[in-house]
Amino acid sequence: MTLSALEIDRIIEMAWEDRTTFDAISLQFGLSEQQVISLMRNQLKPKSFRLWRARVQGRKTKHEKLRTFESGRFKCSRQKSISNNKISKRLD
Repeated sequence: MTLSALEIDRIIEMAWEDRTTFDAISLQFGLSEQQVISLMRNQLKPKSFRLWRARVQGRKTKHEKLRTFESGRFKCSRQKSISNNKISKRLD
């Protein structure tokens, strides 16, 4: 499977995100967890790869079966009070 530069960038971005599971990457791009790890190893600098592996290794949020919640977006209970906005993001 050949991936475009844009797809590789998106996979790397999703792999760095704490709450994006490897299952979500697999569903969208057809890559297994091992293939994502190989892609990250090839695309990142060695130090960045080691930092990423240390960050995701054993992290429950990166594995669908280990999550304590079903789905949805995490939102801090203080988010609204910190930003003082009723709508935290605008989509325009």
